Amino acid sequence: QVQLVESGGGLVQAGGSLRLSCAASGGTFSGYHMGWFRQAPGKEREFVAAINWIGSSTDYLDSVKGRFTISRDNAKKMVYLQMNSLKPEDTAVYYCAADSRDAYSISRSKKDYAYWGQGTQVTVSS
Repeated sequence: QVQLVESGGGLVQAGGSLRLSCAASGGTFSGYHMGWFRQAPGKEREFVAAINWIGSSTDYLDSVKGRFTISRDNAKKMVYLQMNSLKPEDTAVYYCAADSRDAYSISRSKKDYAYWGQGTQVTVSS
């Protein structure tokens, strides 16, 4: 079992930046692929970014490519999402998730992530 706690959300103006953090405890963090998802009111939870267990491979939702960067520090059991040039459409609750499957490739599917944090609110004003 791994527990995930997100932090770093808040209110920011369009064009601004935020850095989300996800702290992991328990489990074998360094063996898990990690992902960030988001859910806006009335919408499905969607994939935002993912990183493989060693940090050598990443994947991004097209609309955040070039603006968001996912990274991890296995020694600290942390995963981060640096968000730049934020837009009002980025407003959502952001969730950190861990994929504990013994899989080679990182996944965009919510179904492949067994562990989830409680979420952190990001609000971007226009």
